[in-house]
Amino acid sequence: MPTLTTLSLFLLAALGLLFIPGPAVLYVVTRSVDQGRNAGVVSAAGIGIADLVHTAAAAFGLSALLLTSALAFTVVKYLGAAYLIYLGIRTLLRRDTHQATSSTEQKSPSRMFFQGMMVELLNPKTALFFFAFLPQFVDPTRGAIAVQILLFGSLYVVLGLFSLSVYGLLAGTLAQWLKGNASFQKIQRYITGSIYIALGLTAAFAGSEKK
Repeated sequence: MPTLTTLSLFLLAALGLLFIPGPAVLYVVTRSVDQGRNAGVVSAAGIGIADLVHTAAAAFGLSALLLTSALAFTVVKYLGAAYLIYLGIRTLLRRDTHQATSSTEQKSPSRMFFQGMMVELLNPKTALFFFAFLPQFVDPTRGAIAVQILLFGSLYVVLGLFSLSVYGLLAGTLAQWLKGNASFQKIQRYITGSIYIALGLTAAFAGSEKK
C-alpha cells in the first residue's frame, strides 16, 4: 500500500486539478440548469462510473492502446464529439409547446446517468489523463502496481463525484430561481443546446496529441 506521504501528495494534486473547472463540470452544470439539481447529480454519478472504467483501463494497460494508436484515439474522440453535438441539436430542436413532455422524458434517471457516462467514456483525453497521472504516484516496492492505480483512481473518482455534485446542486438551485423569469425560460434551451454543441466542437477540433 502507498505511504501516508504519497497519499497526501496525491490528494493535494487531485484537489488542485479538480479545483479547476473542466468540460465535465460544464456538462454537469448545463444539465442541472436545463433539468434540475437531480439531473446534475445523476449525471455526475454517470461520469464517476465512467472514470472508474478509465481507471481500470489504466491499471490493466488498456489505455495504452489509445497512446499507441492514432486511429483509435481519433475514432473515440469523434464519437464523443458527435454524441455531445447530437445532445445539443436535440435540445435546440425541442419545441416549446412540447417542452414539458420532452423534459419529462429526458428526466429519466437512467437516461441521464447513461448520457453522462457515455460523454465521459468517449473522451480519450480523460483516458490518457488517468493513464499519465495515476502512475506518477505508484511505488513498485509498495505492492502490485495495478492495485495501487485502482486505489488512486478510486480516490480521485470519489473526490470528483463530490466536486461535480456540488457544482450540479449549486447550478440547479440558481436555475430554479431563474426559471421564474419568462425571458430566461425562452432562451434556456438555446443556451443549453449551444453549450453542448460547443463542448462537442471543442472535443472534435482538439489536437490529437497524447498529453
